[in-house]
Amino acid sequence: MSAAYFIAGTDTDVGKTTVAAGLLHAARLSGLSTAAGKPVASGCDLTPKGLRNADALALLAECSIPLTYDQVNPVAFEPAIAPHLAAREAGVALTVQSLLTPMRQILDMHADFTLIEGAGGWRVPLADQDNLSDLAMALGLPVILVVGVRLGCINHALLTAEAIARDGLQLAGWVANIIDPKTSRLEENLATLAERIPAPCLGRVPKLKSVTVEAVAEHLQLDLLD
Repeated sequence: MSAAYFIAGTDTDVGKTTVAAGLLHAARLSGLSTAAGKPVASGCDLTPKGLRNADALALLAECSIPLTYDQVNPVAFEPAIAPHLAAREAGVALTVQSLLTPMRQILDMHADFTLIEGAGGWRVPLADQDNLSDLAMALGLPVILVVGVRLGCINHALLTAEAIARDGLQLAGWVANIIDPKTSRLEENLATLAERIPAPCLGRVPKLKSVTVEAVAEHLQLDLLD
């Protein structure tokens, strides 16, 4: 097995990394080798080793193939703002081409299970007219969509699924990450998502008291992926 996917979200702060790390952990439990990439990250901490992003570190921790932080997250910005704005302030040319080579290098390691995680939602701008979705298109990866389940999630999820299809990419599966368990008509909303998203639901991640990769992995089903 050698499978790779692009992890996208319906918005920012919907749990992309939580789900991605959980999927990687589930793959490791199944005996698969794992690798991951976070091409661009904003909101990084300045450390003695350089800028470090918590999401990228979480992905790195679940990689069984030896990778350095800079391989996983080649472009890092300190301000917690949109990547294209952070790049502009830092004087960095943030283009699809600048991210494509390091991500292809990770894919070329041919781990059994590889995830490339985006930032924010599907149409996050880079520089000029480039979007992060253009990177997913250039890589040609099937997409796993993380749906942050709360009021308004149906619209966000369906529009994102439509955009992914319009961009010519396969939606391999989606995960319901329950951000607000008190969402009115929660089960009905989940049923509507399942009916209308043209891909299998890989799992429902409940609101966990302690968010660990082990706990998240228990709610995910890798065997539903093609």
